[in-house]
Amino acid sequence: MKNIIIALVFIIAGGLAANAQVKLAFVDSEVIIGQLPEAQEVKKKLEDLQKLYVDTITTVENDIKTKADAFKAKYEDAQKQIEAGKLTADQIKTLEGELGLMQEEVQGLDQQLAAYKQNVQKILYDAQVELFKPVKDKITKAIETLAKELKYNMVLDKASDALIYGDKDIDITFKVLDKLK
Repeated sequence: MKNIIIALVFIIAGGLAANAQVKLAFVDSEVIIGQLPEAQEVKKKLEDLQKLYVDTITTVENDIKTKADAFKAKYEDAQKQIEAGKLTADQIKTLEGELGLMQEEVQGLDQQLAAYKQNVQKILYDAQVELFKPVKDKITKAIETLAKELKYNMVLDKASDALIYGDKDIDITFKVLDKLK
């Protein structure tokens, strides 16, 4: 994808170079975000939020492990008692019912945990998008302002392979559409 974007930029720049000189620049948004205090505050908030969920997940995982271990121990004990002939048919039936309920409980908790983890991923992603939006808007505005001051026609982001700023004078979108009609 990166190579396609770069190739298109050079094709457009080459085509426009006949009419005017095109100035290109790039930034590394990861470096900018790494240095910006607001971004560090957002990262800290996200880490704190993530820690809350990780702690909850760890607690539930430990609970599931404890119940699974109890099921396994009871199952192995039941197997030994059955092999030794120590249990009556009614006792075996009761034990099978108890083991079935224990197994269902462990499986149910495991499924709930998987759904919870998936929900947490969505919550964390949404929080990241929401919290980083003002930071990204600030960075984009600064890039746009600087690009206009230094008379750059395009500014690319090294970190995301995206065009951050493009001068409207070199936008050929509608010319392409006209050509396609």
